[in-house]
Amino acid sequence: MPRFSVIVPVFKVQGFLGECLDSVLGQSYADFEVIAVDDRSPDGCGAILDEYAELDPRVRVLHLPENVGLGRARNAGMPYATGDYLFFLDSDDTLTPGALRAIADRLEETRDPDVLVFDYARTYWWGGTRRNVLARVLAEAGGGTFTAADNPEILDLLMVVWNKVYRRDYVTAHDLDFPPGYYEDTPWTFPALLSARRIAALDRICVNYRQRRQGNILSTTSRKHFDIHDQYERVFAYVDAHPELDRWRPYLHRKMGEHCLDILAKPDRLPASDKGEFFRRTAELFRRHRTQEPVPPELRVLQGGYARYRARQRAAALGGALGRRGERVRGAAATRVKGIWSRAHALRPLDPDLAVYSAFSHRGVLGDPAAIHRAACELAPHIRGVWVVRQDQAEHLPPDIEYVLPDSLAYHRVTARATYFVNNVSWPGILVKRPGTVHIHTHQGTPLKYMGADLLGKPGARHGVDVPQMLRRADRWDYSLVANRHSELVWDRAYPCHFSSVRTGSPRNDVLVGAGPADGAAFRSRHGIPEDHTVVLYAPTHRDHVRGGHADRFDLARFAEDLGTGRTLVVRLHPSLAEGPARGLGLAELHRRGVLVDATDEAHVEEVMLASDVLVTDYSALMFDYANLDRPIVVHADDWGAFTAARGAYFDITAQAPGHVSRSYRELAWLFASGCWRDAESARRRARFRARFCEFDDGQAARRVVRTLMLREPDVPVSIPAPAAGDVDALTTA
Repeated sequence: MPRFSVIVPVFKVQGFLGECLDSVLGQSYADFEVIAVDDRSPDGCGAILDEYAELDPRVRVLHLPENVGLGRARNAGMPYATGDYLFFLDSDDTLTPGALRAIADRLEETRDPDVLVFDYARTYWWGGTRRNVLARVLAEAGGGTFTAADNPEILDLLMVVWNKVYRRDYVTAHDLDFPPGYYEDTPWTFPALLSARRIAALDRICVNYRQRRQGNILSTTSRKHFDIHDQYERVFAYVDAHPELDRWRPYLHRKMGEHCLDILAKPDRLPASDKGEFFRRTAELFRRHRTQEPVPPELRVLQGGYARYRARQRAAALGGALGRRGERVRGAAATRVKGIWSRAHALRPLDPDLAVYSAFSHRGVLGDPAAIHRAACELAPHIRGVWVVRQDQAEHLPPDIEYVLPDSLAYHRVTARATYFVNNVSWPGILVKRPGTVHIHTHQGTPLKYMGADLLGKPGARHGVDVPQMLRRADRWDYSLVANRHSELVWDRAYPCHFSSVRTGSPRNDVLVGAGPADGAAFRSRHGIPEDHTVVLYAPTHRDHVRGGHADRFDLARFAEDLGTGRTLVVRLHPSLAEGPARGLGLAELHRRGVLVDATDEAHVEEVMLASDVLVTDYSALMFDYANLDRPIVVHADDWGAFTAARGAYFDITAQAPGHVSRSYRELAWLFASGCWRDAESARRRARFRARFCEFDDGQAARRVVRTLMLREPDVPVSIPAPAAGDVDALTTA
């Protein structure tokens, strides 16, 4: 008996069917069967299914003699299911890699619940990917099981059949099946969740929900949308047959009203001539199932006639148009006020004791600017430092930090009069550089991949990037900080502007220079990592050639297991992926289960590095900073050719690596199993790498910036060794 029966109803999806089936059959977890139901599809789907069945004995195909629709096609497959759990997968959607393994592990962990709810991501035809906006509901559901009454927010998730698996015995005991018509998921999912005594949640994206350019069947204009009334009648009939569910009537009554009004409000769902009838049937259903609970204000329109509803819709549309016009007028007025405000303050002299700081597009007190600010507070306390910080980050600031919000009046006041501007991202284009101001650009690390003007030769990498505008913003730089001569050469080429390069070192790396093992104790304690564990930090970079910017290069759970006892895997994704779907593809769930530590949200990456004993990365600039710790580094370069073709690189990191290089997971696992990750050859490569890329990092970079660029004092120069042979030519020969 297999663990899963994956039931796939198939109709007119020949262009997507192969990808769907491949995503199932290619799963690392193999204990499943596929029951594919050909719903008399008029295209080539039937033949495609037969080909897959011939090649893989786990695939069984049912050819229906007539088209019965999505719900009844699922019903047709259920009698043939022998698995412990039913998984209904739409034939144009796909499973994410590792999904079945994650689901199976969660089922075992929660001791076979009635229903398991998991996450999904919308994948758009034009290339975008967006995670379920209510993913937090799954993350907050806890590690055990619950009922809908315990956690009613579970009902706020998309009420479809395919983001859940169902224990087959539970489905049989409750006689669950799919009715004919549109919205067939409604009378399945509500009974299934409301009756379940044990529901579990999995905070992991298991299904990619394809958003087709022409939309799905529910986005078509048809009288079949009237089926929604019959579907909710079936839900209420189920409640009638199960008196223990009577408490849910007010909720279902409200949900039904909201659902029907939502259909009615969409311009492309119903023929115009049918909307009055749809409203009247909805109002009748609403009256028939009304409870003693007060009717919510937004649903009271159902207590009046269709003419009143139309009048309210027209009034709302008019109000919306006027509101949008008012917003535009108010926005234009606010812009004029801010412009006048800025110009007024620009007429006043610069404040020689005012510095404005920002980092990572106003994400907080971070990176090089933060290190410079700390040094300025010590060496130049008379210089007032003001940070530009986003509203959502302001509450996380230390109490002694003075800040302004972007584009506020306070922002325009301080930026109009400040003398010093420190940033690792270029300031917005509207900021005018006044004579006498000092713009210090810190960058975000030593460059390996192409930047700035060099992106002009990489059309894929510069997608959405306005290079000429980028260079116009860089024209305001007075000083460009560099940690090595490689960076100095790159920035001169990538940003052909009028700045001066300053060999200060990287201020953010001051805390890494000369650091000891105890410096990462706070991070280890916060995440429950034993003191005697070897911490392996894995930090992959963003990829321009991969949809969404991230693809798991290997199975993180397997890597954590293969590392063996006494070792903890810590994962930090690229900051650009922190709020996207990447973490929902298993990382968050593995963190919850204690398999690894997800450090993506850690504000200060320096803490994460200090807490680790070895870095595994691909092409992340983090390796140049990490080299200051003089700890082992492993470069995992399994897609170096694709990466360089898409983005470009200034030198071959596989030939000039700071440690051993792996080109497959097998090689990576062997390096750690054999102990070679920290052998003499690793140390030799690291020493050569440090000599080249950490040459100006001496622990005094932030103080040097303040003394030389803000206080205009002479400073002891960095000790620069003679360049190794070929270093100066490395940029042009790579």
